[in-house]
Amino acid sequence: MIDTLNNEDTICAISTPAGMGGIAVIRVSGADALTTVSRCWHGAALSGMKSHTAHLGRIIDPADGSLLDEVVLTLFRTPHSFTGEDVIEISCHGSRWIQQELVNLLIRCGCRAATGGEFTRRAFSNGRLDLSQAEAVADVIASSSRASHRIAMSQMRGDFSRELSNLREQLLHFVSLMELELDFSEEEVEFADRSHLIALAEQIHGVVKRLTESFAVGNAIKNGLPVAIVGETNAGKSTLLNYLLHDDRALVSDIHGTTRDVIEDTITLGGTLYRFIDTAGIRDTADRIEAMGIERTFSKMSQAQIVLWVIDGTTPVTAIEPLAARILPIVAPGNHLIAVINKADLLTEAQHSALRQTLTTLLPTGTPTVSISARERTNLDELQAALQAAATLPEADDAVIVTNARHYQALTHAGEAIVRAIDGLRQGISGDFVSQDIRECMHYLGEITGEITPTHILTTIFQHFCIGK
Repeated sequence: MIDTLNNEDTICAISTPAGMGGIAVIRVSGADALTTVSRCWHGAALSGMKSHTAHLGRIIDPADGSLLDEVVLTLFRTPHSFTGEDVIEISCHGSRWIQQELVNLLIRCGCRAATGGEFTRRAFSNGRLDLSQAEAVADVIASSSRASHRIAMSQMRGDFSRELSNLREQLLHFVSLMELELDFSEEEVEFADRSHLIALAEQIHGVVKRLTESFAVGNAIKNGLPVAIVGETNAGKSTLLNYLLHDDRALVSDIHGTTRDVIEDTITLGGTLYRFIDTAGIRDTADRIEAMGIERTFSKMSQAQIVLWVIDGTTPVTAIEPLAARILPIVAPGNHLIAVINKADLLTEAQHSALRQTLTTLLPTGTPTVSISARERTNLDELQAALQAAATLPEADDAVIVTNARHYQALTHAGEAIVRAIDGLRQGISGDFVSQDIRECMHYLGEITGEITPTHILTTIFQHFCIGK
């Protein structure tokens, strides 16, 4: 049984963002929620209220009878509430002073101030959510794009949990057959054909592998699709970054080597979050600090899923080929490269045509080439369209996508365990060793949903939630 962090207490917290607004919501949860709130509530009797109903009333300080605010109180009775306990949500006016005074008043009436994520942790403890669903609550709140929102909602609905539950059921059936044979080992009884068990184990491994590999995409959706902006010095990389971000995020100068370190920021285009990475210009330099920045350029380029190679259109065509020889081998296979000819407004039609012809011979077939002027902000809509076309991310409804590093780590360990089980079956290893590997695989899958999770892990997870959730 996990530690429920004084689950018998009635807790309260402001559940709306900090600051002043039209209204604010204060949430109360616990076995004594109705009794505690009744001490300062003047309106319809809480004891007679039906669940999921809202009521107009007043908050009165019982100490001196002073009116704090007129509010709307909404009641959610156990077990049909977010936490599984009696929950009351009080919608008051958004004055910061009223919010804090109401919380202080509830504490004086018997509540305890909630810790970060304590409402969601109670939902987990009371079986309203499993751990992966509880973590998805935070992801829904933090979602910054349509894709990340859809994945978080899918996980919160339990799609990921159901897939893991199905895997654990298959593993449980698997291990029961193995251990049943051990009970009848003297009779040399075989309850399952080894080829059938191998096929089943490989099927399970295939699902685990698919989930594990989806983390690369899921992490990009959650934290932003990494887009490295690379090229020679003074090609206009920082000017382009500033335009895309609608902010003077990077220092722009005519001096070569101005950008010496990586600059990152995110924006949303077409419902997808992009993480743009401005890098140091590529050139030969004796400056040790600049050289370190260029090393980071190549590192970020190899990690990025989209690479924007910004080419100074005024650079002699003969200088493009050696630059391509340094850039193209670094772009990871399967990732997207977009060639961006900058300063196109300074080129004649003949120069522009010659440059495009050169790039056609150098770039992989099908590489999009966009001509822009970052300074004059021309043709940047075509660049944004190319970026959106390169963001070939699957829809969240198509399959379960892993976005959580903890889940990825557990799946990796589960995959290693099932591979050992497959190897053991093929080599005819004793069933008790194979059974141990299967149980280890089940253990790691159980860690994801919280069926097997130490208390200190739970504390680490929920302490990053906001207060009031």
